[in-house]
Amino acid sequence: MKCRVKFLVQAYLWTVIVFVMAKVAFMLFCREGHEYTFGDMIQVLWHGCSLDMSTALYFLIVPFLLSIVSIWYWAQWLTRLLQGYFLLISLAFALAFVADTSMYPFWGIKLNASWLQYLNTPNEMAASVSTIYIIIRFLALAVTTIVIFGGYKNIPTTFLPLKTKTLSFVAHLVAIPFIVIGIRGGLDESTTNIGQVYFSQDQYMNHSAVNPVFNFLYSLSHQVDNVSQYQFFNHPDEYKKLTQDIYTTESIGTDTLLTQTDPNIVVILLESCGEQFSKAMPELQRLKKEGIYFSNCYGNSWRTDRGTVCALSGYPSFPTLSVMKMPEKSAQLSGIADVLKDNGYETSFIYGGDINFTNMRSYLISTGWEHITWKEDYTAKEQRTAEWGVRDDITFQTLFNQLTSSDRQDGKSKPQLIGYLTLSSHEPWDVPIHKYDDEVENSFYYLDTCISSFINNLKKTPQWDNTLIIMLADHGINHADIDEQKPLLRNRIPMLWLGGVIKSPQTIETLCNQSDLCATLLGQLRLPHQAFRFSRDILSKSYIHPTAVHNYSNAQLLIDSTGYILYDFDAKHFITSQSADKEKMLDINKAILQLTTEDLISIR
Repeated sequence: MKCRVKFLVQAYLWTVIVFVMAKVAFMLFCREGHEYTFGDMIQVLWHGCSLDMSTALYFLIVPFLLSIVSIWYWAQWLTRLLQGYFLLISLAFALAFVADTSMYPFWGIKLNASWLQYLNTPNEMAASVSTIYIIIRFLALAVTTIVIFGGYKNIPTTFLPLKTKTLSFVAHLVAIPFIVIGIRGGLDESTTNIGQVYFSQDQYMNHSAVNPVFNFLYSLSHQVDNVSQYQFFNHPDEYKKLTQDIYTTESIGTDTLLTQTDPNIVVILLESCGEQFSKAMPELQRLKKEGIYFSNCYGNSWRTDRGTVCALSGYPSFPTLSVMKMPEKSAQLSGIADVLKDNGYETSFIYGGDINFTNMRSYLISTGWEHITWKEDYTAKEQRTAEWGVRDDITFQTLFNQLTSSDRQDGKSKPQLIGYLTLSSHEPWDVPIHKYDDEVENSFYYLDTCISSFINNLKKTPQWDNTLIIMLADHGINHADIDEQKPLLRNRIPMLWLGGVIKSPQTIETLCNQSDLCATLLGQLRLPHQAFRFSRDILSKSYIHPTAVHNYSNAQLLIDSTGYILYDFDAKHFITSQSADKEKMLDINKAILQLTTEDLISIR
């Protein structure tokens, strides 16, 4: 029994050590243009350790299974099989490390599945580098393979016969849940992902911490290949003509809604808060009369990870994939935080849940959010106040404290941009008050009380006069008799601007998406927003074809002044529609999908 445990522990530890050595090599060989200290390298190794440890467990599965086989039957072929397996993964690791280290200086991204497409054109690849470059890489591949395999080969794989075979078998079975939990990355909501290692505003440091083997395997399951089904038009001119009036990025003759162009800005994403819950949120309805209420706003998608990207980066959602879960794509997006940080703002983000869920951390850091407060920054007691983490009344207090902290009273501090994602209005709807028998409506009533308390307290502070608060939902949900069959009711979300910088209360009825927040806000701040290709300044005279799009599970809703259609691209039929010319709307719907998906594919 002891020899098998020793074998498995040594195999696992050597794999982890290999991953750690690969990080050191990456930083040494890709250091050109990047300044860092020895302390920075330690930070990289520390933050990357959790991903290395989880990834190593994947490659322990085969030795673990063969260890079980050896309990009942041992033969020399088991040793040969193990050695063959170790040689195979040694070569695979070496390929990953050498490719990652070689290509990063050219592309600035970690090894991922998109690189496989270049194997189809080896001549073009070879033409890009010198012969000596290729020779050195082959030598590096050989040496790296030998070093890695040498470590595995020195691990004893001759197992002694067992007298207590049943006990050993049971011990192996007991170990299985621990291996599964280790691979998963713990028992929290989030599973192991690239975003958990991000810790710095310097992307090179974050990339150094990412395990290239995991990044490659992860990207295999999060590719954009499945969007190729949206190639409806043979020539770009066809779909571009259909969408030319829809995506306009200029701010022309925009009405000024604010009293200043550099206020503190708070963007509050209200979890699942569709307009369908307005009756359960009387305080929010009252506040709509005090600010600028966008009454005809629709969520782009049906999940938080997608709605967050839409709202904070002005980027569209897609029917079958999440951009936030694709770090190599989301890292290239523009964001409100990026723009405002470049214009003198401090940026911070608050979330009471697991910031590593769906790669949220990597997305936020990549798009300019400098300081992140999340579940782990609260006490153990506070972390248990809700199933998903820290409940909203506590995190709203964090928001209030950050915005009004005493060290910001001197008038010399930078303006703030604070992003905040609420949490409690989500299954299992566990909130500390009881107003409605319907647990869903009750959770939105609780959110309403949190909003009211925050606004009322902020009004009593000096910060109110130079603060803009933007509240909008990340998405709507199915509830009671409202579901996808009633898309206008399900997907309409509130967007409300409040604060002392609002010139005068008004309701804006222009049709829009949550992804239009970026261009509309930046237009008000007199800042350029051409980088937000799919975000429209809905107050601009250039916004001549108001539309809203929502998609989920390979279906897409399109709304414009003529009506709406919800089309299923798998079944190839209209789920529901109300339009005088639904075929024309379908062409526009298809054109939007082809335009946006080709843009996604083009991101490198």
